[in-house]
Amino acid sequence: MTDPWLVVGLGNPGARYAANRHNVGAHVIAELAGRQRLSLSAHKGGASAVRTHLPGPGGIPGVLIVPSSYMNVSGPPVRELASFYKIPPERIVVIHDELDIDFGLVRLKKGGGEGGHNGLRSITAALGTKGYHRVRVGIGRPPGRMDPADYVLRDFTSQEKPEIAVTVAEAGDAVELLLTEGLLAAQQRFHSPMDGR
Repeated sequence: MTDPWLVVGLGNPGARYAANRHNVGAHVIAELAGRQRLSLSAHKGGASAVRTHLPGPGGIPGVLIVPSSYMNVSGPPVRELASFYKIPPERIVVIHDELDIDFGLVRLKKGGGEGGHNGLRSITAALGTKGYHRVRVGIGRPPGRMDPADYVLRDFTSQEKPEIAVTVAEAGDAVELLLTEGLLAAQQRFHSPMDGR
């Protein structure tokens, strides 16, 4: 049997933050769960979670989670769920918003820096390693002199919402491809200059 994966979507809890740019990782988890008509439920480890088999040869076992904590303390719930399901860091995928990637693009990597992202910084500290996978959803830089901290806590505009819906679906595809065919195949697909954007 294939070893399971832990797929984490980052965001802040509560209706106030639900449509924020910072919550796009949680939106991708909702997309992945929705494809299989699954619902997440509260887990004692401090997250909403659901076990599933993602598309792939024989089905790829995984656990989809959204930490119930605020973004800057995402690490402890990720560590708790990884420990509970006995999943090592190299089989963890964290989906998050990325200021340094153009709006609407999806990029993948394993390891590397956190780029000032407090959720990633917390996860790295909690796991004691940077060696987990990231699916990075581009939200672009804030306009003018807007503080990035304010920008990520703003909702997508009415003009952005149709495109970000497409991007969330693409990020879900990227997760599935990463788990079924590996990081290089996913990078070749989603980093291609022929993607039209």
